[in-house]
Amino acid sequence: MPASAIGQTQTDAPIASDQQNEEIEFKADTLDYDFTNDVVTAKGNVILDRDGYKLRADQVVWDRKTGQVVAEGNIRSTSPDGDIAYGDRIELTDSLRDGAIENLLLVLDDGSRLAAQRSERFTDGSVALHNAAYTACAVTTEEGCPKKPSWQIKAVKVIYDPVKKRVKYEGARIEIFGLPVIPLPGLSHPISDENRSGILVPDVKFDTVNGVGVTLPYYISIAPNQDATVTAQVFTDVAPLISGTFRSLDQKGAFQITGYATYGSRIPAGASDILPNAENDFRGYFATSGRFRLDEKWTVSQSARIVSDRTFLRRYDISDDDSLRSTINLERISDSSYFSLAGWAFQTLRVDDPQNRVPVALPVIDYRKRFDDPILGGRLQIQANSLAIGRSEGQDTQRAFGSARWDLRKLTDWGQEITFTGFVRGDVYHSDDNALNETAIYRGLGGWQTRAVATAAIDVKWPLIGEAFGGTQTITPRFQIVASPGLANLSLPNEDSRAVDLEDSNLFALNRFPGYDRYEDNVRATYGLEWEINRPNLQVNMIAGQSYRLENNSNIVPSGTGLSDRFSDIVGRTNVRFKDIVKFTHRYRLDKDNLAIRRNEIDATVGSKSTYAQIGYLRLNRNIGSELEDLRDREEVRVGGRYQIDKYWSVFGSAIIDLTDRSEDPLSIADGYDPVRHRLGVAYDDGCLSMGVTWRYDYEDTGDAQRGSTFLFRLALRNLGV
Repeated sequence: MPASAIGQTQTDAPIASDQQNEEIEFKADTLDYDFTNDVVTAKGNVILDRDGYKLRADQVVWDRKTGQVVAEGNIRSTSPDGDIAYGDRIELTDSLRDGAIENLLLVLDDGSRLAAQRSERFTDGSVALHNAAYTACAVTTEEGCPKKPSWQIKAVKVIYDPVKKRVKYEGARIEIFGLPVIPLPGLSHPISDENRSGILVPDVKFDTVNGVGVTLPYYISIAPNQDATVTAQVFTDVAPLISGTFRSLDQKGAFQITGYATYGSRIPAGASDILPNAENDFRGYFATSGRFRLDEKWTVSQSARIVSDRTFLRRYDISDDDSLRSTINLERISDSSYFSLAGWAFQTLRVDDPQNRVPVALPVIDYRKRFDDPILGGRLQIQANSLAIGRSEGQDTQRAFGSARWDLRKLTDWGQEITFTGFVRGDVYHSDDNALNETAIYRGLGGWQTRAVATAAIDVKWPLIGEAFGGTQTITPRFQIVASPGLANLSLPNEDSRAVDLEDSNLFALNRFPGYDRYEDNVRATYGLEWEINRPNLQVNMIAGQSYRLENNSNIVPSGTGLSDRFSDIVGRTNVRFKDIVKFTHRYRLDKDNLAIRRNEIDATVGSKSTYAQIGYLRLNRNIGSELEDLRDREEVRVGGRYQIDKYWSVFGSAIIDLTDRSEDPLSIADGYDPVRHRLGVAYDDGCLSMGVTWRYDYEDTGDAQRGSTFLFRLALRNLGV
């Protein structure tokens, strides 16, 4: 080749390697070839490409006799996996896979960085770095200015394996905000999103019952769709706790199994003395859940939870539930029908609630069918339902019914929306051991009982829409008449219609009871008014209403529920939303006679996503006797909030206070101001480093789940975990 043709501007030419019969593609501003020494020199925006390995530099000298490639100036080397290495000077072989790099900066494909004074890259693509540092944090600000990472790991030696996507350290320590915090002997972790086995970040907490506790989880990657986590929790004041979780996901669905186990002392719930009542025994908890889609219409789901004793979950801060539910359900869902075959079981964790009185529901069968073709101009839906409830010591009940509902909706020329409804249902009940039911109005008569239900209803809405207050205003008067013949409700057992309460959500329902066992009879008229205003950034919605029946209904609805007399109480709801700053909901029920507040419920949030305050208040003042546990009065307030100090730091807190006293609930032992739990904490989160300290205080004693403080320290580092 003539000499004048060798040094060209923007040369892009493949040059063959004699040793491997492969090509390295060069691109450079100038390219010079020394025939005597067999040396290729490329200068100016040099780019080398071989088998997916790319190198960019100001100058590259390739000695074809020795195979050595030396690159200098603004070096950038990219592997086929997307890892990018920056350096001042790189010595490589002509495969571009192995060599030595000075002042290396290695940017991995997930954005994390490895830096070292000196490094070596081997033929398998692995890199050994000496006097190195690793971080997954950004090292520049949003404006592009350099900044120190919030955390980094410094080590004498770091080995990066691009095949396993894993980093191993020798002599490592972690630095947070530039301060050496934790030595990390034998540390290794992945740098990809793939599941890999290893140790997860531990948790540290302290509480007055268990002492200092350290939680160390170990993650096991079984397959791409299966994994497990085994966790050891060690405490200073109690025996260790072992737990494990297994998860699986396939094309049909997913399930998981979780278990906890320990052997130690416990205090039975309700015990008055700590030491005499303490017992050493196995304690544990088991939970499983899953859902599988058999085909386009059929699914099966299950969940099961069982615990060894009533205080285990609270003692080890696993859950605050007062009962555990286990279910299994086979469902078929189509465009016009629904079928369910289910079973339910419960384990009570309440102190004074005997387990032998807790029901098991098996089977629970429900079928519904909607006919798409109009019948007499309206929509018809049928339902069949069956339920069997059993108790080891208590009332047993079996129920079955079939129903049909027909709805016809019409719009008049004046804009009224009129809905005509017809409803019929036939019920068959059988019950045993009715006398064991402690609440008389829930027992019903033993043996076989039947009931026939027929209801006719007309519902009229008249929305009036217009401009007002700079927006759109809608005023909707509503009137409904419902008529049903008298029913012998008290002859049937009541299992699912006990917690009845008139509110805005059921004001215009055909049946205001929450279940099927009780049904409102007689003739009643319900009337109400809904007002809505929509402005830019502001929405307000209000509804209020009341009902009147020809005869009172105190025989099946206790006084104080708002439904027992001819005139019901007045119920309403107000919703206010201003931008995303204010969210306010108020629900209420006013006594029909003296407008006393029987239900007062407030939920409000003010602020942004980062800084906000929340308050929740509930008061149920039904004036019902203590014999109906499902309708006991209660008053409580819940407050919480978060304040964003700056971009990364925030403080937060919450509290629950029981305001119930004996004048409201004769069974309550509260004095009108009884804190239940409060929580305070501080947190830092910059997307790379997340840490926080939380203090929680519980005020209730139940067995060995005693009142006291709990401190939890949380630390999470991006990419570190296994």
